[in-house]
Amino acid sequence: MSGIVEGLRDGFPTIITLAGAGTTFWEKTVQPPGIDGGEAIETTTMRNVDVRTRGPRHLYDVTPVEVSAAYDPTAYTTIIANVNVNQSIITTFPDGGTITWWGFLKSFIPESNEEGKQPVARITLIPTNRNSSGVETAPVIAAGSGTGA
Repeated sequence: MSGIVEGLRDGFPTIITLAGAGTTFWEKTVQPPGIDGGEAIETTTMRNVDVRTRGPRHLYDVTPVEVSAAYDPTAYTTIIANVNVNQSIITTFPDGGTITWWGFLKSFIPESNEEGKQPVARITLIPTNRNSSGVETAPVIAAGSGTGA
């Protein structure tokens, strides 16, 4: 069928790039940023007759990004230098599409190391939606090939 674009068939590879960190971890799983419109605004009054009413909020939020990643312990210095630093972060999807957003590295928590398993850490990135000048900045979305790479 012409004109129909297929979605992603596989989540591999999805990559996170922090402007200030370079390659300090290697993604195993990535939960990309989501969009949340927030709780509904209650609009019910004593004049309602049958049902409660509500409405949508005007603003939306960008949700935190969770990553499970392999890491090199020599990267601790770079990771510490990037904790709580507002910076440009890019999520790159398998089809080459990107979401560029502003946020910070909230946490880097290694899981228990054990024989026979690659050491991994849980990484949480928090969207700030403000650029380095403090100006409100929504995510910038660039389409990929759309081929379901």
